[in-house]
Parts: sequence; C-alpha cells; structure tokens
Amino acid sequence: MIELKSVSKWYGSFQVLDDCSTRIEKGEVVVVCGPSGSGKSTLIKTINALEPVQKGEIWVNGTPVHDPKTDLPKLRSHVGMVFQHFELFPHLTVTQNLTIAQVKVLRRSLDEARKRGLKMLERVGLMAHKDKFPGQLSGGQQQRVAIARALSMDPIVMLFDEPTSALDPEMVGEVLDVMVSLANEGMTMMCVTHEMGFARKVASRVIFMDVGGKILEDCTKEDFFGNPDARQPRTKDFLGKILQH
Repeated sequence: MIELKSVSKWYGSFQVLDDCSTRIEKGEVVVVCGPSGSGKSTLIKTINALEPVQKGEIWVNGTPVHDPKTDLPKLRSHVGMVFQHFELFPHLTVTQNLTIAQVKVLRRSLDEARKRGLKMLERVGLMAHKDKFPGQLSGGQQQRVAIARALSMDPIVMLFDEPTSALDPEMVGEVLDVMVSLANEGMTMMCVTHEMGFARKVASRVIFMDVGGKILEDCTKEDFFGNPDARQPRTKDFLGKILQH
C-alpha cells in the first residue's frame, strides 16, 4: 500500500530525513515513534506530499508520489490525514466540516456527502453534535470529528500525526478507541504517536526513528517490545525510559 525507497529530505543544509525505506502492506497498522526532532511527522507528511522530498521514491497504492506528473490532489483525496491540532474549519458546523471536501474534491452531491459524513460521525459516537461548531466541542470530540471527516472521503489508507498529543489525558482514550476499532476493521494505518499502549495493542509493526531522521528499527511489535536485547542501543535506551513508568 505504501512504499518508501531511500527517502531523504533537507531544510537548507539541515537534514531531517536520512535514507528512509519501509513498506506497509494493505491492512497493516504501523506505529512510528522516537524522540522529538527525529523526523517522524515529516516522514508521514511525505506520503501525501505535504512535505516534498529531495531524494528517493514514495509509492502509495502504485501511484508515484515523487513523480512531478502525479495528480497530488487526486492522491490526497484517497489518503486520510489526521493532524495533531484537528484542523477543522471553526466557522463551519460539524456537518459542514464533514461534507465540504466530499463536495469540492470528490464531486459528491450535498445530499450524498451529508449522508456519508453523518454515517461516519455516528461511527465515532458524535451524532448528537452534528449542528455544533468545533469551538463548542472538547479537544477529544474535535479530533474524533477530524477522523470522521477523513473517513468520509473513503480513504485507502489513514495517516495520523500525533493525534492525541494536544489532548487532555482524559480525552486520549476516546480517540484511541476509534483508532483501535479502525485497526480491527483492517484499515491500513500509519500513526506517529507516543502512545505505547496503543502500539502494543494494535500495531503490526513499529518503526523507531532517531534524531537525524534515520529509521533505526522496523520490526514487529513483539520484537520491539518483547526482545529489547536485539534492539539498537539507542532503542533500548528509549524503551527503558518510557516503559519503566
């Protein structure tokens, strides 16, 4: 579903991604973790070309993202993206937030878009809030609306960029519950997160990145969490710090 081959990226002379390669098969849930500044968010944003790369190749379901001739808006319409800060339109109601991209990008009728959007809103348990504005919702509710909005576009893959890091601790669970149910239904997912409990529960694989934008580990969650002695010293250090509490 997703393939990255030797992807590198610089901001000026500063390298943020260093020769990153991985493959994600249909139905896999891959968690990307690592310290701040290791390039995790940049990596996930290269997959739908929100961040262009200077070197390497990226393929999504057979489409070459790196090819200048690729129709990026069309590609992005099939790749659901959920950001750290929700990115909802504050002046539109929840229902309008769910329908606008369907109408403008997928050319659906307003009626069809509304039907699909409300179905996804029900799926994330927020049907009672359909006529509210984002500012009237909690952070966890706004993030669930953002997930419903992405699902309304019938994505072939879902990308999550630290979807819980801006939330109060009490709201993290409600967002993770939605993500767990998506994973259990077989949605292909790539998720940048610090939630190691989520990674242990649903990840097929874990990618660990370190400062300098290198992928140090790309292994099953069983190997990542259950076999620390086989990991790189930097990974062992990271796991030691986050798993002792």
